[in-house]
Amino acid sequence: MQTAAAVTMVRDDAFFLKAWLAHYGGLFGRENCYVINHGRGAEVAALAEGCNVIGIPGDPHKNFDVKRWQLINNLVGGLRKYFTHVVVGDVDELVVSDPEAGGTLLDFLKDAPKGRILTPLGLEVIHRIDIEPDPVTGPILGPRMHVRPAPWYSKPCITSAPAKLSRGGHYAQYDKLHAPDRLYLLHLKFCDFDNYAAAMDRRNAVTAEVPGDQKGASIGGHWFAANRGEDRAVFEAFATLEMVEGFDMTPLRRRMRRSFKPRGDTGFYEFDHPRYKTQYRLPDRFAGLV
Repeated sequence: MQTAAAVTMVRDDAFFLKAWLAHYGGLFGRENCYVINHGRGAEVAALAEGCNVIGIPGDPHKNFDVKRWQLINNLVGGLRKYFTHVVVGDVDELVVSDPEAGGTLLDFLKDAPKGRILTPLGLEVIHRIDIEPDPVTGPILGPRMHVRPAPWYSKPCITSAPAKLSRGGHYAQYDKLHAPDRLYLLHLKFCDFDNYAAAMDRRNAVTAEVPGDQKGASIGGHWFAANRGEDRAVFEAFATLEMVEGFDMTPLRRRMRRSFKPRGDTGFYEFDHPRYKTQYRLPDRFAGLV
């Protein structure tokens, strides 16, 4: 079996897709990357050349996210017959291995136990517009080196066991928590102010075409214009987060492990998602990693 594949679904987000392709295409090879092209966009197809591109209709419809994750779950289940590990997530989510541990994410997965679901620690890359003026023209880490803890993005996203993932990929029907110390999921939504504003414009346009209200559409509330807020104020607020010295994520993982429990009677499992009001500067060893 091949060691690893990566799966995502994308519509128009060229900025994030370029980062996703550079990361997973570079690690696993483009032939082991699967891109679901929602709406069959020509730009997505061109950027993802050499990958396995799966075109699906982009017509607006209700229960979008429910159908999306049904498709993703079925695709991941099939790919597990051919790959030991399948990494799955949104196009603005990248799993990385701490360089301090030695080797790459692929090196780690080659030796990782099979039959598990792995949950990297979620960190949100934030653009400190007050002290990071340089544009992102290549790797994101370097121009952007600040993160805030994001428990909502500590996702069970590396699968080598048969288990259903929830809508959004936040929970799994898997009763153990494997959270290796070296693994992080970097959420990139807020990594660049200009790209954020452009991406939100596109997402607001998508939800404006979907019939019904937010609940009926089954799309994340952050896609809706009514929940957007003022873009610059969102980024200026990052400067008010408490700066924590060092880069010790042990307490965050400890809280994940201690709070791990069944999510009611759904069959899914969860851990606490506290709202941390802190930020960290990534160590220099992370620069250029994505």
